[in-house]
Amino acid sequence: MSGDVLELARELIRRPSVTPRDDGCQALIAERLAPFGFEAEPMRFGDVDNLWLRRGTAKPVLVFAGHTDVVPPGAEEEWSERPFDAVVDGDRLIGRGASDMKGSLAAMVTAAARFARTYPDQAGTLALLITSDEEGAADDGTLKVMERLAARGELFDWCVVGEPSSSERLGDTVRIGRRGSLSGIMTIRGVQGHVAYPLAAENPMHAFARFVAEISRESMDPGNAHFPPTSFQMVHVHSDAGAPNVVPGSLQCRFNFRYSTEWTAEALAERVEDVLKRLGVDYEIRWRVAGKPFLTPLGRLTGTVQQAVEEETGLVPELSTSGGTSDGRFIAPYGIDVVELGPLNATIHKVDEEVSIEDLRRLERIYFRIAELLLR
Repeated sequence: MSGDVLELARELIRRPSVTPRDDGCQALIAERLAPFGFEAEPMRFGDVDNLWLRRGTAKPVLVFAGHTDVVPPGAEEEWSERPFDAVVDGDRLIGRGASDMKGSLAAMVTAAARFARTYPDQAGTLALLITSDEEGAADDGTLKVMERLAARGELFDWCVVGEPSSSERLGDTVRIGRRGSLSGIMTIRGVQGHVAYPLAAENPMHAFARFVAEISRESMDPGNAHFPPTSFQMVHVHSDAGAPNVVPGSLQCRFNFRYSTEWTAEALAERVEDVLKRLGVDYEIRWRVAGKPFLTPLGRLTGTVQQAVEEETGLVPELSTSGGTSDGRFIAPYGIDVVELGPLNATIHKVDEEVSIEDLRRLERIYFRIAELLLR
């Protein structure tokens, strides 16, 4: 079975499925699982391919979730190997998507196949939810699949997302939640004028500086037992009148909050706009919520995952809410317990992305054991 993990991971990596393309990855996965009784339902929304694979109809339902799309490889001449050749170098499998997350997908698929062979009369249901829209806009991927499943009453109990959660050793970190992500896209209006006559102009950059200083002056909150304090970061600023002696008439900027369960997106946005009004800033702002914070409580899923990791690696994983966003944000709001467990994240989105082949084999055994503990 371990050889199947490597072989399938290489086949997936060789398909250059840069988001939102799937390039036949989902068809390959469906083909691999069809002999084991998994019924495949492709779901295409817009330009995005999604796949719902299910074996069984009874409760409880365990879902392995992941994505076939990858980020662009960047400058291919900087790679030691061609990014989609899936080269094996000792214990390393090198290629775009090796750790984020075609390696995890391969481990999930081979674990699901082995579980079906081992337990032909399984209790409950084992399913996979796969999208090609995680690395991009994420509007037509897991979000839409969950809406369709919910509309027909086909929700599930537990979900393991294969995001690369591990930091130093496989299984050292399991994510049980994520912070929310709120972006503000803002224009600050000023009055254009000559730099030598500042009283006749109103510099939007000065208003912007006051805003950033005020927002950055103190923490929005102290965090809580599961989340760090809310963070604020500017990610884009532009203001230019096209000449060195002209005060610009406007400024465009974008900023982001990664926020904890201490806030709702609406309350956080209101707090920011209160600051802008108090400072007398003339502004227009558009808010975008990329994901709301979620937290899976300690219970059967978290305990099962910790047990499976400890049996395979000897580690008791840290339960964390660190990192950015993931598709777990679209699943958890339906009352589903969600955790993220996958390989090391040291090389994700980088040149020479890689995964340990031995870690892939161990990850397959961990996923199998999770299914065994929950569904046998």
